[in-house]
Amino acid sequence: MSQADQLSAPIVEDPGLREKRGIYQDRTDAGEKLGYLLVKARGWRNPVCCPIPSGGIPVGVEVARVLRAPLRLAVVRKVHIPWNPEAGFGAVTWDGQVILNRDLLPTLRMRKEEVDRAVAETQENVRLRIARFRPNRPEPDLCKKEVLLVDDGLASGYTMLAAASAIRRYDPTSITVAVPTAHETSMHRVADAADCIVCPNIRSGPYYAVADAYREWHDVSDEEVHSCLKKASDLGLF
Repeated sequence: MSQADQLSAPIVEDPGLREKRGIYQDRTDAGEKLGYLLVKARGWRNPVCCPIPSGGIPVGVEVARVLRAPLRLAVVRKVHIPWNPEAGFGAVTWDGQVILNRDLLPTLRMRKEEVDRAVAETQENVRLRIARFRPNRPEPDLCKKEVLLVDDGLASGYTMLAAASAIRRYDPTSITVAVPTAHETSMHRVADAADCIVCPNIRSGPYYAVADAYREWHDVSDEEVHSCLKKASDLGLF
């Protein structure tokens, strides 16, 4: 039995894209391809697309467009390692949940006050992002909905794990983690928190970067997020 067979959540992938790099032009292209794979995966009766800002927004808008699903933001931020802002040791959600990587923390040798400071800074960042991207909007109604949690990829998986944990409290019908690319290990990490994982491009090995799945890669600016959300609004999805 392969490791993939042991996952609690079933996986939908494109076997032809296993271990491939540079398969998407950009996040918009990735979102469209992901959306069509989601359509093929199953019939959706009451989906809600919940992308994680910022990188998940261009992907999520395309998924929502293809599925004609309403868009609701899942504001989650990685708790960064102070000396390595590209890496994290946990995540904070829009409703205040904090999930830390308890296996990683001892190896970082961080003092409690350093951990607390990093978490507090992330909580403030989440608050500001909610005010910036979701001003005067009510909390998303996700009860008895088929929730699609969307990001531009899974690296460590802790951001997605935190988002899924927060979403579960809304009593959705199901939670599907939908990402264009993911490391095999990260899918094991989120499998128990999701009902299904849809990921066209699965990769393994000691080195993995979400960016490697894209021919064009850049940090998503606030201006790009607002542009994407306007597109979703014009389509009647946000």
